[in-house]
Amino acid sequence: MSVDINKPISILYPRQEEVTYRQLSGLSCHDLALDVLCQKLAGAPKEEALIMSILSRLTTDPEVSEYRQKVFVDILNLPDLRKKMMELLDKIQYIKDFKTMKRGSTERMGLWDLLHKMDEINDYIECVEAMQECLKNAPIKSQGLIDLREYVNAIYTESFFAEMKDDIKKIKAEASSVKSVTVGINVNERFEASSLGLISINNEPFKKSSIVSNFADALKSKNKLQNGTEWDGDMHYHPVNEEGTSINDIANHLYDVYTKSSVQGVMMRNASTTAAVPEGDGVESTTFYLDKLVNKMLDTLVKKLRDTLSKYINVAVVNISKLIPEFVYYIRFAEFIEENLKKNMPFCEPQIISSEDLEKGITMKARGLYNLKLAISSNHSEEIVYNDLDFDTDHTVYILTGANRGGKTTITQAVGLLYVLAQGGIYVPATSFEYKPVDSIFTHFPADEDKTMDLGRLGEECVRFKELYTEATSDSLMLLNETFSTTSFEEGYYIACDSVRAILNKGIRTIYNTHMHKLAYDADKLSSEGDYKVKAASLIVKNEGANRSFKVEVAPPEGMSFAKDIAEKYGVTYDMLVN
Repeated sequence: MSVDINKPISILYPRQEEVTYRQLSGLSCHDLALDVLCQKLAGAPKEEALIMSILSRLTTDPEVSEYRQKVFVDILNLPDLRKKMMELLDKIQYIKDFKTMKRGSTERMGLWDLLHKMDEINDYIECVEAMQECLKNAPIKSQGLIDLREYVNAIYTESFFAEMKDDIKKIKAEASSVKSVTVGINVNERFEASSLGLISINNEPFKKSSIVSNFADALKSKNKLQNGTEWDGDMHYHPVNEEGTSINDIANHLYDVYTKSSVQGVMMRNASTTAAVPEGDGVESTTFYLDKLVNKMLDTLVKKLRDTLSKYINVAVVNISKLIPEFVYYIRFAEFIEENLKKNMPFCEPQIISSEDLEKGITMKARGLYNLKLAISSNHSEEIVYNDLDFDTDHTVYILTGANRGGKTTITQAVGLLYVLAQGGIYVPATSFEYKPVDSIFTHFPADEDKTMDLGRLGEECVRFKELYTEATSDSLMLLNETFSTTSFEEGYYIACDSVRAILNKGIRTIYNTHMHKLAYDADKLSSEGDYKVKAASLIVKNEGANRSFKVEVAPPEGMSFAKDIAEKYGVTYDMLVN
């Protein structure tokens, strides 16, 4: 099979031109605790933003989820591959930022930029060789990594790659023969530098006993000034700075020394190698002018560099660089899942719901699900309560009721995280999970106080609900947490009933967590009041006396028993108060 190495490749986004994604809102990401999860996973702030950007983009295309899941399984099951890839990613850190490769045409670059670009292409060569070696014998099974291996092999075996290696090796050898530069400075009548001149480019470094000694010392005595500009070999070299100093630092030092020296004439051999020093503070521009002079003296080398690099400027460097963050995404999740599997916390590979189940109206079957946020804060699987939950035609809109602090918000959030992780290609916190992908997740959790100043809490809730409902489709997931509960029961109940009817009309998978038990009691009534294709159902967090079980069950609400439990716990029943 022929592989086009100039075509972008991704291990996260297959069929990129055919698939559309929807972005979760920042508020939904926060409500689902994705910020907490990303912070836990990331090794650096950049990685945190990267993981969030991937998780928060959803598509209903099941092929994308399955493609990602198979890649993740490979990376999770092959720790040696993970280790090698992370070592490679560290080695080629430059390719993440990818700065000078974006600068444009080599025609506008001077010698120093060209040399730097050459080093980057050499790093790219090493990157491809290392990646090819890493993937060559790995027992990968996913189509994503198999395609990547073929892509890297195609680059590695292309004739241009061997040619590029040879060219870069030769040009580096030629460029490395430049060991020193001899510079001359012209001064004006005020003894200020007026222009720089390049005397020669040398293939040997200056030594303390060879060419130019301490220049300033030589000029302190008038009898050491010579007529003309021809060098007579009388001076010796003295280093102006420590070894390892950058060319910019050396140029600045030269500028400082020679503008302060009482010099009436200095060596200048060829007017074509001079460049005027800018008026004012020219220190920062000195390297630029030196670069111009060096380019003139090294015309042949610069031309070779430009010609060589222009041949390879459009190689697949950018495509390879884009894979780095994608690998980081998978590897960070693999490390996290592996760590929690050791704590005996269940995780499973999610599955797309079968066509047979879809025909029956089933869109989700989750067994042993729990909130991943708990896995972050807990060290023992015994502390976590596991639940089962389905979405189907008779249970599309769940009206969830239960005791205060009984786990309603936790289960609501947990369901949203299942979809985000599954569609991100990651193992999910459950013993099994089958699902139909959602196009987006819309959350309506209590707003912060400062966001309700203008409209009031109820007004703000109404505006937000209308906005998310307008955007939602029958393929969306809606998670409502105490929506319309900031007003009187009568007002909240009236608005909530109409909202549930509207949700049923669109057929949106929904969990509506509320204290309005009457709304749950009326689930069947609401379902029968329109020509809806789906139904609402009451879901409760089971109560075991004054204890909270954190287990959910499809059943009628348990009425006011929770209030009675709380009253008895804190001694505020009538009998306890008056006796």
